[in-house]
Amino acid sequence: MTTYSPQFLGLPERVWKQEETGGGGGGDRHNNAAGEGIVIGFVDSGINPLHPSFVYDPLNPMIKKPNNSTPYFSGACETGPQFPVGSCNGKIISARFFSAGAQAVAPLNSSVDFLSPFDAVGHGSHVASTAAGNAGIPVVVNGFHYGEASGMAPRARIAVYKAVYPTIGTITDVVAAIDQATHDGVDVLTLSVGPDEPPSDTITFLSVFDVFLLYARRAGVFVVQAAGNQGPAASTVVSYSPWAVSAAACSTDRTYPSSLHLGNGQNVGGVGLSGPTLGKGLIFSKLVLANDSLKQGGTFPRTPEYVEECQFPEAFDPNIVHGSVIICTFSAGFYNETSTLTAIINTARTLRFFGFLLIANPAYGDYIAEPIPFAVPGIMIPKVSSAQVVLKYYEQQTVRDERGFVTKFGAQAAIGEGRVASFEGRAPTVSRFSSRGPDFIDIHRTPTDVLKPDILAPGHQIWAAWSPVSASEPILTGHNFALLSGTSMATPHIVGIGALIKQYNPSWTPSMIASAITTTATKYDNYGDLIMAEGSDTSLYNGTHFDFGAGLVNATRAIDPGLVLSSGFDDYINFLCSLPNVDPRTIKAATGEWCNQPLSHPANLNLPSVTISALAGSLTLRRSFMNVVNKSETYLCSVIPPKGTVVGLYPPWFTITPKGTQDFDIQVNVSQAVGQFSFGEIVLTGSLNHIVRIPLSVKPISFNYK
Repeated sequence: MTTYSPQFLGLPERVWKQEETGGGGGGDRHNNAAGEGIVIGFVDSGINPLHPSFVYDPLNPMIKKPNNSTPYFSGACETGPQFPVGSCNGKIISARFFSAGAQAVAPLNSSVDFLSPFDAVGHGSHVASTAAGNAGIPVVVNGFHYGEASGMAPRARIAVYKAVYPTIGTITDVVAAIDQATHDGVDVLTLSVGPDEPPSDTITFLSVFDVFLLYARRAGVFVVQAAGNQGPAASTVVSYSPWAVSAAACSTDRTYPSSLHLGNGQNVGGVGLSGPTLGKGLIFSKLVLANDSLKQGGTFPRTPEYVEECQFPEAFDPNIVHGSVIICTFSAGFYNETSTLTAIINTARTLRFFGFLLIANPAYGDYIAEPIPFAVPGIMIPKVSSAQVVLKYYEQQTVRDERGFVTKFGAQAAIGEGRVASFEGRAPTVSRFSSRGPDFIDIHRTPTDVLKPDILAPGHQIWAAWSPVSASEPILTGHNFALLSGTSMATPHIVGIGALIKQYNPSWTPSMIASAITTTATKYDNYGDLIMAEGSDTSLYNGTHFDFGAGLVNATRAIDPGLVLSSGFDDYINFLCSLPNVDPRTIKAATGEWCNQPLSHPANLNLPSVTISALAGSLTLRRSFMNVVNKSETYLCSVIPPKGTVVGLYPPWFTITPKGTQDFDIQVNVSQAVGQFSFGEIVLTGSLNHIVRIPLSVKPISFNYK
């Protein structure tokens, strides 16, 4: 649920209207049919059942999932602390919790680890509302209205599978939840949770987690996973398998700029969802460095937390700081993650600061700052260069005695409004934290012939529902909404769009939905350039398929993709059996299936992408397309070959009948052994304006002389 990404992705005017049923008014954000009849399962930290995003409106009843649908959903509503009878209300149609694994590992903390589907963290509510939250919900934080929010599929119904607790989460509980969701018959499964590391005792595709996802896919469930938040380094994805869609995270063109106004007329940019200081930021207040406002002779330790990080009110002279704007400095405590913004805010409230700054420290370099709602005027200044502007002005206006003690504070400052959004600049860009490919098969990160991540979606600064308990984020305690970033936030965007595709095309299998999403994505940003990606220092570079997968999701085109590529359970088993150096007995032990028809090459799995992790000489692969349009269409085939390759397409054009299939051969020859991955794409342009894109990622290692 977000106040902006439905518009950024073109849902209200284009997709929701097409989902309209009867007189439902699909284009109206407050009354649309988008997602009607689809059940989305959420394996996460639970849900806040009292949140307005999950309220059921009896005047606008939801269509029940029919008994003859496949699969028929059959859930249950478990109750417990903070989750009484009635929490399942028609919007939330099922809620379960899984704790056996957690309880076997360590005693739970009863004050936050509620043995019920209730969400004490906020993460599960955030994810559920992003995918399926009610439309038109006002987002109000600290008395400020940030807009109206909506899930991607606001009429979809929610099935909750709580498996992660504030103090602990185990793979046992997560796979138990996946198994139950599959058994219950959810249409779509959301996994913004998962292992942080690849398995050490087996290949990535055969971890217990991935095998459970394989069986969910076999049961007809469309599975979406978060790619991971360990970017921007290569091979950091934590979602591996071709039977699950992995979501990478990007920005939108919405930002929340904030600024500090200095008494000499200079303005310094920063970050912070805060109201302005006195007079709407037009009245200046005394500017004081924390280190210059300490109690003389105080008994507190002279550590950074007390001296410059503003963590403890007892360190300050109230007569100096009251009514002042205080400069706090990012130092050892923040670097070690023992200091918090919450403590600064508490200090500011206790001592009645007019405002605070958290400036960068040259000893630690620039820091990463994300907008957080501040209950008092405040601003983070994360760049050292900007911090030095502030400190230079401060020292010029401050008079000191021979001992260095301040005798006159002459600097003044005001903090401007930081809660008003700006919509400009390049978008999308792949977020710094978003995990990158290439996909890999083992703990040694040996590349494999599957593209990961699959798709890009908004995951940076997403407003969504929250739990006021906020057990893991004290700064958000008492809030009903949070602005978060992560691939956890990108995942439910794809989940909701998958639900819309399923509603629009009820007979489609999960692989058809996945194909539709990826083959219709765009590689270009709002400037018409190739999507850029953030590096470790937030500088931008040209993105590749290992940053953004097939590109930014395009929901409008995904519900009508023209062609789809389909794979089933047997195809995935055949893929596993074709992997190099894998013992068929291992596959039998993990999946229960024997290797009867292995593929000639793992890259021959009928995926909507082609990835060849080591190409020596030549390789011919086959893809099979199905026409999902009720008209015949002629496609012209073209290719942008990856560097170091020559790619042939056969046939170069074809006409395909309604519901017909077309085999398509791709011959990839090495022309130069570049020794690293290079990227291209196959583009099929249809006579009915369908465009199908197949990403190519190839590592040419040697070629045959003839």
